[in-house]
Amino acid sequence: MPIEGFDYKGFATSMAEQAKELVPKELEDREKEYVVKTLGNFTLLAGEALYNDTQLNLTPEQAVFITQIIAEWSFHKSIDLIHSGILPQYWDSIMQKIAFTIFEVAKQAVIRKIPQDQLLQAVEHHVIKVYNSSIEELEKKGVIDENTKNRAESQSNIDAMAKAAQAEQQKQKQAAAEEAERNAEAAQKRREERRKKQKQEKALASMPQGISNKQMKLMSLALVLKILSQDKVTTILNKFDSEDSLAISQYMNMADLESHIDGDLISDCLKEMKEYLPVKRKLTKENVLGDLLRIYRSTPREKIEKIIKNERPLVKRFITQAYDGEYSDLPLKVAGIVAQYIEESV
Repeated sequence: MPIEGFDYKGFATSMAEQAKELVPKELEDREKEYVVKTLGNFTLLAGEALYNDTQLNLTPEQAVFITQIIAEWSFHKSIDLIHSGILPQYWDSIMQKIAFTIFEVAKQAVIRKIPQDQLLQAVEHHVIKVYNSSIEELEKKGVIDENTKNRAESQSNIDAMAKAAQAEQQKQKQAAAEEAERNAEAAQKRREERRKKQKQEKALASMPQGISNKQMKLMSLALVLKILSQDKVTTILNKFDSEDSLAISQYMNMADLESHIDGDLISDCLKEMKEYLPVKRKLTKENVLGDLLRIYRSTPREKIEKIIKNERPLVKRFITQAYDGEYSDLPLKVAGIVAQYIEESV
């Protein structure tokens, strides 16, 4: 009695349709057609043979399992033959041997109830054995040379697909990990922005009515300047215009300045005002000349000459040559002091 519930024709058609989607894209159309046609034919023949064999008493699941093994190996080994360099007229005979071997080995393994993993290992062993022996037979007949034989025997589409699947899986894992990292960074950024907003709201709530943001920044700077030496305070205040400099000085004299400013606000304000603070630069001839030329552009020459009127001739010559962008023989450290003295005096 045929195997009830085993639609071998529909199954063969389904496997052939799936093969169309999996055939390597680099193959030519005629090669793709050969792979699909070979798989479909062997799957149909094997399914029909199992369906009509009344002695085996296979279940529909067992019949599907055997037929599927034939379909999968037909797919892989036909691709291996295409890549092997062996002429197409020899492909069919090799594929027929492979399909028959799979059919017999799988059928006997199922009848003897061999575990599935052992069955698959046995099938793979015999497929490779028949494939290689068929290749070697072609070499003995002089159909192919040794290089073609070695190339044919080295083909393994099943391994190539497994590696590709593993690489794709790894790629997906990497993409998932990167996405998770981006999400974590975005969440952290949102938390930081939320905390910053809360700090700003807290700071604004602590500000006395009528005090502007600029005034609050100047008050924050004044609080810091209170702990610096007078020389440093003077240097910093010279960076501001006279109105802001005066305001800072007044804030520095406020006895209860701390009570008007939130601690977090001080930090935020000073970060924004970094550009106003003097930056210690490396003492070089270029920097000294640059500082002097900057002063010259905003200060009349007569005023500078008046400042250095009582200086030594060496200093006067240095100042004069600097107008032309030249650096005289004045020691660099002394030149730096002179430039700073002029900047503070203008």
